[in-house]
Amino acid sequence: MKNRKKTLLMSLAAVLLVVAGVFGTMAFLTDKTDPLTNTFTVGNIDITLDETKEDFKMVPGNAIEKDPKITVEAGSEDAWVFVKVDESENLDNFIKWSIANEWTELDGNSGVYYREYDSDNTGPFNVLEDNKVTVKEEVTKKMMDGLTESENYPTLTFTAYAVQKDNLTVEQAWEQAQKEANY
Repeated sequence: MKNRKKTLLMSLAAVLLVVAGVFGTMAFLTDKTDPLTNTFTVGNIDITLDETKEDFKMVPGNAIEKDPKITVEAGSEDAWVFVKVDESENLDNFIKWSIANEWTELDGNSGVYYREYDSDNTGPFNVLEDNKVTVKEEVTKKMMDGLTESENYPTLTFTAYAVQKDNLTVEQAWEQAQKEANY
């Protein structure tokens, strides 16, 4: 029996040596991914407001070429684009004008118009219908002679704004534009 135990023990030891040798030299299949880094960049909106003409002489009944255009620069985020049109008190006595068809007047904000910008619709966006204003036919020489100082000449002033479209209604975007303008 002693021999048997000894033989069994030696057999077990041999098996253990074989098992240890097999598992010690065994290669396991493993894999690892490359790191995935999330970098959060800054979104941006850039717009320009340009016009090719600068000299506007009034002649009753004549159309005056006037082409203010808003361009949203490439790479800008989707946005609400606004144009605010300010008229001098006497403009309506001399000039007729209309906003281009693609613009919608913002409810409750006279003279403020908006449109949506997305990367599929880059512009430039014309502000005035047919890129012109018209001097009213009823304007007289006497009326124009009354405009002796440049401060009482009729004026039409355009200011452009753009605010991100994501997460904002058009009304919220206009409110944000006004906050930014007052900083």
